[in-house]
Amino acid sequence: MRSPLSCLGLIVNETLKFILALIAFLALAAGLELAAHYALYYVLEPENQQRLAAMLTPRTELLAELGVLRLAILGIAFGVVYQLYVKGPLKIAEGIRIILSAHPSHRIALAGPHELQRLTRAVNDLAEHGETLTHDLEARIVQAKSSVEEERRRLAALMSELSQGVLVCNRNGRILLYNERARQAFGASAGAGSSTLIGLGRPIFALIDRNLLLHVRESIETRLEKGEPDPNAQFVFTTRTGQFIRVHMAPVVAAEPSSGPAGQPTASGFLLTVENITRDFQLDANRDILLQSFTEGSRASLASIRAAVEMLTRYPDCAPADHNRFIQVINEEVGRLSDKLHQLTADHADALKTRWPLEEMRGADAIAAARRRIETRLGLPVKADEIDPSLWIKVDSYTLAQVIDALAGHLKQEYGVSELSFALSRHGRIVQLDLIWPGPALSQKVLQEWEFDSLRSGGEDSLLTVHDVLDRHGAEIVYLGESEGGPPRFRLLLPLAEPLRPLLGAPIRYGESRPEFYDFDLFHQPGQTPELDHTPLAELTYTVFDTETTGLHPSGGDEIISIGAVRIVNNRLLRAESYEQLVDPKRPINPVAQTIHGISNEMLRGKPTIDEVLPQFYDYCDETVLVAHNAAFDMRFLQMKEEATGIYFTQPVLDTLLLSEVLHPNQESHALETIAERLGIKVEARHDALGDALVTAEIFLRMVPLLAAQGIRTLGDARAAEEKIYAKVKY
Repeated sequence: MRSPLSCLGLIVNETLKFILALIAFLALAAGLELAAHYALYYVLEPENQQRLAAMLTPRTELLAELGVLRLAILGIAFGVVYQLYVKGPLKIAEGIRIILSAHPSHRIALAGPHELQRLTRAVNDLAEHGETLTHDLEARIVQAKSSVEEERRRLAALMSELSQGVLVCNRNGRILLYNERARQAFGASAGAGSSTLIGLGRPIFALIDRNLLLHVRESIETRLEKGEPDPNAQFVFTTRTGQFIRVHMAPVVAAEPSSGPAGQPTASGFLLTVENITRDFQLDANRDILLQSFTEGSRASLASIRAAVEMLTRYPDCAPADHNRFIQVINEEVGRLSDKLHQLTADHADALKTRWPLEEMRGADAIAAARRRIETRLGLPVKADEIDPSLWIKVDSYTLAQVIDALAGHLKQEYGVSELSFALSRHGRIVQLDLIWPGPALSQKVLQEWEFDSLRSGGEDSLLTVHDVLDRHGAEIVYLGESEGGPPRFRLLLPLAEPLRPLLGAPIRYGESRPEFYDFDLFHQPGQTPELDHTPLAELTYTVFDTETTGLHPSGGDEIISIGAVRIVNNRLLRAESYEQLVDPKRPINPVAQTIHGISNEMLRGKPTIDEVLPQFYDYCDETVLVAHNAAFDMRFLQMKEEATGIYFTQPVLDTLLLSEVLHPNQESHALETIAERLGIKVEARHDALGDALVTAEIFLRMVPLLAAQGIRTLGDARAAEEKIYAKVKY
């Protein structure tokens, strides 16, 4: 719903134009009529002039009323003609701009007199023809680029499957390419919210110290100048949270070999492979400590044993008391060495457990691996008939197969079991993996003994136990005898793996949009610079954001409860680099607001407060231009938190609401849903912070060519155009 202030501003502007045109037309008509009357009066004979004056003078009031009536009729006729032949073509012109620059499938509705309808049909036919030609051209382009696209997909698949993080940046440290492993490595190392610091177009210096990276870059470039065959570098750095990251850095040589001095190759960018090696460091340190402890602690025992053996060898006929004392010394020291060796073995087994990689896999595949192992190593036939193929578990398949193999080995060797079968089913959030045999029955004590015995099967011995493996997996094992129904079995209770994925198709909630907000001047932001003003809109980096709040009154105590944002880099919408965070407002939500955005007080309980969220969001949108619909509303909420948090959003701001009024001043509505429909954009999640941010970003991308068609090409041009609309509304 439009605010009264906005509607009043637009109405006054359009009405003023119409009134001025109407006054000019009526003045012209009245002047022509008076001139005709005067000319007729002037050509009459004097006596006829007197007669005419005597005849008309008593009827002056009637003549004036007839004149006013004629002017009123002319004014009404002018208004109808103005509405049909002035406003109509303006709407057609706006529709043509939309077709040309934003939404080729848009068609202008037939309205107005027959002549304008014929023009509208011709424009729609031309648009249909143009869209057909465009589709043909696009099909040819797609066909011509199919091989390139295939290579790009292969590269993307390769990047996503790499076990190491890969990141590419240009010489200035701007990130050009990265994979999910790199995001995880830096996100896990730098603390909460840090994964938002890695993204296309972002500076890598937010992740790695600038001086360190520049030093390594200079070293690589020096090797390039010398023509060394392998001008790479490797270094390890420590993050703010004490994590160790190993980086292998290689140059991306410029395509032109003569770009450097004297034909020397130069680096246009750098390829970095990153790996978090904190755990490896800790394991190595623990191993060194264990070895050192065992070595240092063994020296005294070995010295005592050696001395006792020498005394027994030198004096074989010593007194029985001395002989027994030396034997006792040897026994005690050997016992101490045995205890230390046992402790070392146990600690090393713990270190082995921390190295296990747990991967998501189908339960049926894990059973197939265990089945092959049992049939190959133990020679037992195995059935797998009762398997649910849809169940996924997160396991280390090798150690899990070792556990099942060890249990099967015990059953065969100690109880003569000659046949096994598997079953896999789901019980709530638990996957039940059953190892079944036809008999005999066992006791619970047997299972306890096997659970804490070392894994031995098929000629393989391990330091681990069944309990160790299950503990690492967060699993349990139980024995079900024949009394439980069916043959005896071991049941492994494994957690169900259900990876959480973002729901892109969130339900649409309809309701009134927030009122348009104009009490905050966006046109004098401290971060605005002349350099930015002269930058083309298509070359800037944007953060398009939206907020949901407890109510509509920022100055009245309402608070932010959700922030959603997405980035635009090089005129591309980066959906994968979105930001979304719920915020605990520490106050109840207005019931009316809750019906609009659907966020309840329970959903916000335990979420971070705005003091914790704003620094993260500031890092996310640093060095970008902010874009929002009805931006002053969202910016007002951010401004209210400046003093309390010390976070100041000084970036330039663009408002798609004002830009829509710049582009389409003759349209009745500039609500987000209406603009999206006008530009052919599907609204997926209205009144959801991230959903509205995505829609606003799509709208802004469609607006950029429309603005260029009107000569608005740079950030400064867009801000100046917005300011004119803002001034009309304000005054």
